[in-house]
Amino acid sequence: MSAQISKAKPATGRQILVIEDETDIAGLIRLHLQDLCDDVRLCHDGKEGLSLALHHAWDLIVLDLRLPGVGGLDICRALREARVFTPILMLTSKSGELDRVLGLESGADDYLTKPFSILELIARVKAIFRRVELRDGPADQPDPAFVARGLEIDPDRREVRSNGATLDLTAREFDLLLHFARNPGKVFTRAQLLDHVWGYGHTGYEHTVNSHINRLRAKIESDPAEPRIIVTVWGVGYKFADGDDDRA
Repeated sequence: MSAQISKAKPATGRQILVIEDETDIAGLIRLHLQDLCDDVRLCHDGKEGLSLALHHAWDLIVLDLRLPGVGGLDICRALREARVFTPILMLTSKSGELDRVLGLESGADDYLTKPFSILELIARVKAIFRRVELRDGPADQPDPAFVARGLEIDPDRREVRSNGATLDLTAREFDLLLHFARNPGKVFTRAQLLDHVWGYGHTGYEHTVNSHINRLRAKIESDPAEPRIIVTVWGVGYKFADGDDDRA
């Protein structure tokens, strides 16, 4: 009898939390994500899922929209309000535009509509991990804080201060501001911002960019009605004002 050679799965150190009340779907997700991480934890209740998400460190949360106890949107909002920036892949059984937009605007990083293919699930998860690696960079290379248009932006701490006070930004608002501040004077279309900040798969949801920029302006501008930091380039998109800009 020939001996079988087992190939050990390489350790990644990643941990994924799956909050999904349909046990068959949850089990299928775990089965196919086990090759991408060391641990996939399943939870079938919203209240328990929120507690696990708040009190443990995860590399990704796969979150169903419709859950018993606490809904997926409420979990997503609660995590972002608690400044938990773990990437969230939201699952929805509805194909309606409103559910997808609400998921993105509540702080989810990406979404999948049921029924979805396993290949697409794996592709979305891999894309999220790649974006996180690009954003965080090597652990031994700190991302220094800098000042732009009077804002003190600290990428490592994910904090923004204005006049010494820390601003309460959501994860998406911070990513959007950081992208702008690192590219002063460069004009971005809404589609480009969706690609750079939200990631692929959000074509057609440019109005999500508008709502995020409006909320961001309300927090960073002295007069949101006359913005001087993130300015509108009519007919094109938005840009972070450089030294020559003095009005929106």
